[in-house]
Amino acid sequence: MTGSPVVGVLALQGDVREHLTALASAGAVARPVRRPGELAEVDGLVLPGGESTTMSKLAVLFGLLEPLRERVAAGMPVYGTCAGMILLADEILDPRSGQETVGGIDMVVRRNAFGRQNESFEAAVDVAAVPGGPVEGLFIRAPWVESVGARAEVLAEYDGHVVAVRQRNALATSFHPELTGDHRLHALFADMVRAVN
Repeated sequence: MTGSPVVGVLALQGDVREHLTALASAGAVARPVRRPGELAEVDGLVLPGGESTTMSKLAVLFGLLEPLRERVAAGMPVYGTCAGMILLADEILDPRSGQETVGGIDMVVRRNAFGRQNESFEAAVDVAAVPGGPVEGLFIRAPWVESVGARAEVLAEYDGHVVAVRQRNALATSFHPELTGDHRLHALFADMVRAVN
């Protein structure tokens, strides 16, 4: 595919509008996804920041968790930011009661690892595969990756912790690039979707 891929943003909770804007700037046709039928119509999906436990429970409630797992396992490109990174982890180090993941990246993630809401910060992060210098990332109650398996590739570290990972068609960042106006990671993801479709 060389044109405009159709990329959904999981719209159950979190910063959906900002991702839709960033994806559109990257040349994608961006749509909110709340139902299994809408998931079936997209070429790729963004799992936004928000509250990972709430998002996983809402995904179950809306009948989306199993279809999401199936699409990701089948190779649908997916990009998770912050809470979305937690949802893509094969294992959460400190899960809340009833919290589930979509899985897809061979990594262990620690929730809220960089601190609470009032400890949020913005930082420049060098991300492999993203040209043009460091990416501006906003860390808000951000997770970090405790460990990655052999199938996952570390794309970035910050302060000694892994904050960006890719495994085949799955991409995840601890931080929120969609909130800074730096859309290069969304452009990378749009290119990942084009390469598959």
